[in-house]
Amino acid sequence: MEQILSRQEASEAVQDHGWRYLLGSLQTSVPVGTSAQAISLAADAVAVCGDDADRHLRIDVRPDWVVFTLQSLDHATVTTRDVELARRISATVGKSGFLPEPGIGAGAPRSVQLVEIAIDALNIAGIRPFWKAVLGYTDEAGADGADDPLVDPLRQGPAIWFQQMDGARPQRNRIHVDISVPHDEAPRRIETALAAGGRLVSATRAPAFWVLADQEGNEACVTTWQGRDN
Repeated sequence: MEQILSRQEASEAVQDHGWRYLLGSLQTSVPVGTSAQAISLAADAVAVCGDDADRHLRIDVRPDWVVFTLQSLDHATVTTRDVELARRISATVGKSGFLPEPGIGAGAPRSVQLVEIAIDALNIAGIRPFWKAVLGYTDEAGADGADDPLVDPLRQGPAIWFQQMDGARPQRNRIHVDISVPHDEAPRRIETALAAGGRLVSATRAPAFWVLADQEGNEACVTTWQGRDN
């Protein structure tokens, strides 16, 4: 029977297979040399997932990379079925002579990641319909409340989530980017951002998230799955 997994359970179940847990999903990437190789790997993954492919698997195919993302669309999170499919995909990718990897470390072009846009608001219920309409977004499965996030139905654009404000904040940006990275990539990503002229605004909620800012005060958060179950 398909069961929903905790963040830690999902992370530990797939980490040794080249996957990472990100924002309620599992993700890995496979470097390839041609579009034909990428399409072949995508077809192999769909075949090994069988009837579950349509409800769990998303694939981004490029000439040099294939990115596999697993999430139960029925539950909008990771389940035991997603873990099983991740292991199947890793095995079939390995048989083809390729390596599924999260892209951790300085030698990789970029780690796997998911990007969200956070909008601070005094009246979330009042502004949410606007953002849903102007972006052509929709509700996540089981999350259609007045304060719930919005997602791209084609899963191409970043998700939008809303943060409740206690009061107006003049002279401060109210829209910022959240970059969800593998938990073992976060320290390097923060270090490189600081070396590039950024500053650390807050680490009080680390390792769930660190708040960084550029030289003009525009903020971005580097986030991980850790520290969110307390």
